[in-house]
Amino acid sequence: MSVSGHTLSPFTQFALILRRDLRLAVRRWDQVLQPLVFFVVVITLFPLAISPELSELRRIATGILWVAAMLASLLAGEALFRPDLEDGVMEQWVLTGQPLPWLLLAKTVGHWLLTGFPLVLVAPWVATALGVEFDHWRLMILTLALGTALLSVLGAIGAALTVGLRRGNMLMAMLVLPLEMPVLIFGAKALDFGLQGDVVTGPLSVLAAMLLLGLVLGPFAMAAAIRIGVE
Repeated sequence: MSVSGHTLSPFTQFALILRRDLRLAVRRWDQVLQPLVFFVVVITLFPLAISPELSELRRIATGILWVAAMLASLLAGEALFRPDLEDGVMEQWVLTGQPLPWLLLAKTVGHWLLTGFPLVLVAPWVATALGVEFDHWRLMILTLALGTALLSVLGAIGAALTVGLRRGNMLMAMLVLPLEMPVLIFGAKALDFGLQGDVVTGPLSVLAAMLLLGLVLGPFAMAAAIRIGVE
């Protein structure tokens, strides 16, 4: 990526892609809000469907939160790379020899800022409907921040693998859901341990390690899939 014949630094490229995606999101605000609205609706419906008793809801709160977060992330991931492929942006990145993994990582970070980060901010407030108390908000925010970031990386890999297919959302779900199961297990376990007053270091460490591994290896998997999709 260059401007007036001058090659931009990787961090400048990263910032430009983030800024571009955030500006485009303003025009597609309804698509950006869709996963967040889905997350809120799913959680708030459980007290109506199961029981209004907070003690009963608190026992299953972690499972509800994490399943809703996982499905909301999956809902937002299908169109992550498709508009850029249809506009020719991805083809330009591939043909001009740009550091494709780095650029795709920037798009993944932008995707998390638009979908995962709002979910993390809203989650403590809607979790009060499930009996989660204020004392556990910090742990909930931490676990969901790590988990949704990892879900964005896995969703981006699935989106890259299916970017060249029409109606690839079903195939993407089949590819990504098995990969997201460990995130669901360790994220829910960490929050559940916290609600019970147990030590949460183990599940949190595993979640952080998986995120680090995803950030290091995920962009290369995305780049390989995008190159196949462009060809």
